[in-house]
Amino acid sequence: MILQALTTELQLGKLDQFLARLIDLSITAGKHILTAVLVYVVGRFLVNLINRLVRGMLERRHIDVGVQSFLRSMVNILLTVLLIISVIGALGVNTTSFAALLASAGVAVGMALSGNLQNFAGGIVILLFKPYRVGDTIEVQGLTGVVREVQIFHTILNTFDNKLIYIPNGSLSTSVVVNYSREGARRVQWTIGVDYGTDISRVRQLLLTLFQSDARIMQEPEGRKPFVGLDALADSSVNLVVRVWVKTEAYWDVYYDLHQQIYELFNREGIGIPFPQTVVHLQREA
Repeated sequence: MILQALTTELQLGKLDQFLARLIDLSITAGKHILTAVLVYVVGRFLVNLINRLVRGMLERRHIDVGVQSFLRSMVNILLTVLLIISVIGALGVNTTSFAALLASAGVAVGMALSGNLQNFAGGIVILLFKPYRVGDTIEVQGLTGVVREVQIFHTILNTFDNKLIYIPNGSLSTSVVVNYSREGARRVQWTIGVDYGTDISRVRQLLLTLFQSDARIMQEPEGRKPFVGLDALADSSVNLVVRVWVKTEAYWDVYYDLHQQIYELFNREGIGIPFPQTVVHLQREA
């Protein structure tokens, strides 16, 4: 319309009106261009500032380098898209239809990738609150293994028989997770049966002496000293509960080593370890 009006005025010989209208259009366009440049410069400065803040936050939380790179790229893309929309608006272009189209596309993509978005959100929760880290031994959803990698959509679990399990982060963020590696010490416990009539005080002293000779077993503080107590008078045995505290990394070594040493100790000292028995009485008919 504007070009048609200018052409008409030019054809009618109204050169003065044409030049005045052209000057007005140039001034208006210059204002829009100047505003757009100003918006771009300020917006680029803010984008760089936010990117630096996000990078510093991720580095302080010691998040995996690959995850940091992905998150920084995503934030940068989102901020850049917002900056482009702002510059287009500053140029005087109506961005309402553009924003509506972008929103519609976002809704469609979100519906198509709803499961992955849930896993993505779960991954963000895991990365921020750190219920576990790479290298931790965890138990979740009936699975136990070492966390090998925390990805955006999945956590990779390496089981003790060397299987890789990919667990969606969405379910992990809402499940009960048992972390065996977070604390520095763990308690090892056995239940050991001895024959009825065995001197329990003697057995207890032998076990405590055995535990004192093992440097892996904690002897202090008071709450973590080795403990031996009478647990139950069972059908075939007197059951003792035995508890010791060790460093987390030594848990399984102590568990298996001490089990064998207790068995050998009882054999040397003549302490009987009972097993279930059934006595059958036969009655002969007269």
